[in-house]
Amino acid sequence: MNAKNHVSHSAFSLLSLIAVVFVLYILKPFIVPILFAIILSVMIFPIQRFLEKRWRCNRLFATVTSLITLFILTALLFFLISTRLMYFMDNSEIYSQKLGELFHKSVNSLEHTFNIGNNRLFSEQEFKAENIIKDNLDKIGLLLTESSSLLSDLVLIPIYIFFFLYYRSFFRTFIYKAFKSKSKSFINSILKKIYEIQQNYLLGLIKVIIIVGCLNSIGLLILGIGNPFFFGFLAAILLLIPYIGVIIGSLLPAILALATKDSAWYAFGVIAIFGFIQFLEGNFITPKITGSKVSVNAFVVITSLVLFSMLWGITGMILALPITATLKILFDNTPGYEAYGFLIGEPVNKHLHSRARMRLKKWKRIRKAK
Repeated sequence: MNAKNHVSHSAFSLLSLIAVVFVLYILKPFIVPILFAIILSVMIFPIQRFLEKRWRCNRLFATVTSLITLFILTALLFFLISTRLMYFMDNSEIYSQKLGELFHKSVNSLEHTFNIGNNRLFSEQEFKAENIIKDNLDKIGLLLTESSSLLSDLVLIPIYIFFFLYYRSFFRTFIYKAFKSKSKSFINSILKKIYEIQQNYLLGLIKVIIIVGCLNSIGLLILGIGNPFFFGFLAAILLLIPYIGVIIGSLLPAILALATKDSAWYAFGVIAIFGFIQFLEGNFITPKITGSKVSVNAFVVITSLVLFSMLWGITGMILALPITATLKILFDNTPGYEAYGFLIGEPVNKHLHSRARMRLKKWKRIRKAK
């Protein structure tokens, strides 16, 4: 009987998970703007709290002022990115022509080295590198433009942000009523943890973007690549997409180096510098700044990126880490789900050490005691 109940419970859990994933996929146009609005509300809430507590502003004025501040900063950022991208795309014809010439030179060099002769690797009539390169440059620019205009296209996000900030006490009371079995102090503790982990993630991310942007720009300046600060900070902003963003961010300056420099080593230099800075960011900069505030292990980060990208595309990759960090807090404080919170978190030292090495250390301690 117990076995049947266990099977029924497992089947129900599986069906519930499938139903939740299906609903999340179908309701993407509704859910994604709300999630972005929640994250942005957390980011600008310190401004609202400062206006309400220090300047004694009423909540409506503080909410509108905070929203206007966010809009101005976001519009300025998107304007700078869009203008530089348009400049890059306006010159894509020149870049594609130079890249095409470089490609044909490389092919001719290979033919001469391996003595291919008349059996050419590619014929110019069948394969026009210039057109292919230009088409891909256009696609890269279109992708980045669409990604950078994501928030500006979703007009509902500012509306959601306004109500999340203005009605925050109302929503908190709703949560109290929805979870009557839990004490208010317990719910307040969970909400505080979620708020702190989101705020620490956002503030840490801004600091990391500034540091990585400066390092990228210095590296591009040393190599003599055009528009070093734009490409350096663009790659840093793309850190919003963990692991993948740095690859996308290094493509444009690498292509520009191939098109404007007389040696392909400049492009390899761009990729090498960006890769080294990414290594520093992942192993030293981010852990030092954020510490253990967002304690999600690398395996879960990669898995969540894959799953959320399958579910919501690029927006899912941006939202993956904040959602996963929030789920960890909920799992840690929900009876029966602690194991999932443990799986999401960082492993401690004892889980990473070899058992043979631990036995050897234990044996040495025993010998010393004798």
